[in-house]
Amino acid sequence: MSKILDLETLMRVPYVEPDLGYDISPDGSLVAFSSNPNGRWEIFCLDLTQPNSKPKQISSGEGAKFAPRFSLDGKNLAFVVDLDGGENYDLHCYNFKNGIQSNLTPDTPEALTTSFAWSPDGKQIAICSDRDGRFDTYIMPAAGGKARKVLDQARPDWVVHWSPDGKHLAVISEAEGQDYRTTIVPVDGGEPMVISQDGEVINAKGSQFSPASDQVCFASNFSGTYQIGLFDLATQKISWLTDGDGEKEHPQYSPDGKKMVYVLSYGPDSYLAVQAVDQKKVDTYQIEPGVIYEPTFTPDGESIIFVFDNPRHPCDLWKLHIKSGEFNQLTFSLPDQFSKGNFGMPRQVDYPSLDGAMVPALLYRPPKSDTLPPAVVIVHGGPNWLTQITWDPLVQHMLSRGWVVLAPNYRGSTGYGRDWQLASRFDLGGVDTEDVVAGADFLEREGLADPRRIAVTGRSWGGYLTMTCLTQFPNRWAAGSAAVPFLNWFTSHKNSRQDLQHWDRENFGDPEKDYDLWYQRSPYFFLDRIQAPVQLLCGANDVRCPASESLQAQEKLLSLGKVCEYHAYEGEGHALLKVENQVDAKRRRAEFLAKYLE
Repeated sequence: MSKILDLETLMRVPYVEPDLGYDISPDGSLVAFSSNPNGRWEIFCLDLTQPNSKPKQISSGEGAKFAPRFSLDGKNLAFVVDLDGGENYDLHCYNFKNGIQSNLTPDTPEALTTSFAWSPDGKQIAICSDRDGRFDTYIMPAAGGKARKVLDQARPDWVVHWSPDGKHLAVISEAEGQDYRTTIVPVDGGEPMVISQDGEVINAKGSQFSPASDQVCFASNFSGTYQIGLFDLATQKISWLTDGDGEKEHPQYSPDGKKMVYVLSYGPDSYLAVQAVDQKKVDTYQIEPGVIYEPTFTPDGESIIFVFDNPRHPCDLWKLHIKSGEFNQLTFSLPDQFSKGNFGMPRQVDYPSLDGAMVPALLYRPPKSDTLPPAVVIVHGGPNWLTQITWDPLVQHMLSRGWVVLAPNYRGSTGYGRDWQLASRFDLGGVDTEDVVAGADFLEREGLADPRRIAVTGRSWGGYLTMTCLTQFPNRWAAGSAAVPFLNWFTSHKNSRQDLQHWDRENFGDPEKDYDLWYQRSPYFFLDRIQAPVQLLCGANDVRCPASESLQAQEKLLSLGKVCEYHAYEGEGHALLKVENQVDAKRRRAEFLAKYLE
C-alpha cells in the first residue's frame, strides 16, 4: 500500500445496507435490499433465478429507503423511508403488478421504528410507533388507515415479528439495564407472555417464530455469553440449543423447522453456524475473517443468504450452498480498479488499561518506515457495539497515509461476554475513557507510534469518548475529532426522545439524584482543560446527539481561546444519509487530523 488511497473514491463505493435487513420473496425468486450505488439509499431487487443478473431499482421519490419486507403472497414489498435523517420513518409499499409506490402512513407526525411485520394473510401490518409518546406496538390495515394498539408497556418496543399461523406477535423491547425482553402477544387479545427462565424475565433478542408457530428462537446472554434458546409457547419453557465459547446471535429456523442458522462470533470475527435443532453438532462456514449479518434460509432450505464484509470487501449479498459448502457472491460493490492487495487487514491485540484490565483491540499497521509513524485511536459508537473486522474507507485511507490505527473494544463493548458489556454501567465516561487512553499508552510503550503524534476520533458514543479523552487526559493527544457527539449529559438527556431517556436512566441513573456523576462525566463543563485542537461535526436533525451539543461546545471553546473547527450538515440526522455529506464529513476528519499528525 505505497499509494495513498483516495478517500472520496473509497467513500463512493456503494454497498448493501447490512443492519436493517433484506428479504427473500416467498417463492425464492427475488431478494430485496437497500443499497446506494447512485449516492442515495434505494430499494433494489435481484433475480435469483438468473445467473449474473443485475439488481433492479424499484423505489422512487425523496428520502432514504430501508428494511424491505415482502408480503407473504409476494405481490407487495413494504419498506421504511426517512426524508431528512430525523428517523421519523414513513411506511411505503410497492405493488409489483402496477409498479405503484404508495405511502401507508401519510401525514402522521409520530416516528416509526424500522421494524414492521406483514400478517400471513397480507391484510395487516404490525408496527412500532411513538404516537403516544413511547414506542408501542400497533396493528394497522395493510392498505393504510387507523391502527390499534396491541401492546402497551412501560418500555420502548423496537422489533416486531408475526407468527406464521397469524395468532401471535413477538415484540422485542428495551428492558432493564442493557437487556431486551421478548413478549409474545396474542393478536386477537389475551394475556401476553414474556420469555422467562424459572420465573425470571431474561434478556432475549433476535427472536423468530418457528415455521409451526409453536416455538420462538432467541439469543440471550443469560449465562454470560450469548446462546440460542428455544421458547415453547405451550409450556412456556426454555431449552438451550447452544453452549460453550463464542457469542451466538441472529438465529433463524430453516423452512422445515429442523435446522437453525445463526452468527457465531469470537470478538470481532464471525462465522455462519448451522445446527440441527435436536443435535449439538455445529457446522461452521467462513469466507475469510470478517463480519456476517442476518443469515436467512432460502425457501427451499438448501442455501443461506447473508451480507458479508471485511476490510477488503464492502457489504454485499452472498449465498452459501449448505450441502457443498460453496460460497457465491450475489452483488458486486467493489469497483474493478481495486484488488484485495489495496487494503490492509488488522491484527487482534490486547493491552492493559490503567487499572490493569486487558482491553481487546484491532491494530492496523502501515508499511515500515525509518521514523515512528503517527497514530489515530478510533473509538466505536454504541456503546453497546464493537469494532469488527469490517469495511472502513476512513481506516484504509489513514493506513495508506502511513498512520497506525488502533480500534479498542473498551469496557461497555459487546462481543466479549455480559460482564465486559456491563462493566461501564453507571461508570460511563470513566473506565471506557481509561481503556481508550490506555490504547495510546500501548502504542507508545510498544514503539508502534510517535507519542507526540497520536490523535483520537470517533462518532456518536465514540464522539462522546473522544471529548472525555480530551478533557480528562488533555496532554495525551495531538488532536481530536468528534463526529455527532454529545457533551452535556443534562441537555442531551432533556432534548432526547423518551426511548433514549429510558436508556440513560437505566445505565447512568437520574439527572437529579446522580447530579454529581452526570456533571463530572459531561465534557462540556471541562472544556477549559483541553490542550489539543478539536473538530466537531454534527447533523442538524440529529435526534440522538442533538446538534446543539456541538454548537454550544464550539462557542465555549472559541471563547476560551481554543482551536475548534465546527460543521453542521443541514437536512441530515445522526447517520448522514447523502453520500456527498458522508464524503465531506470523512474528508474533513482526515484533513483535520493530517494537519496535526503529518
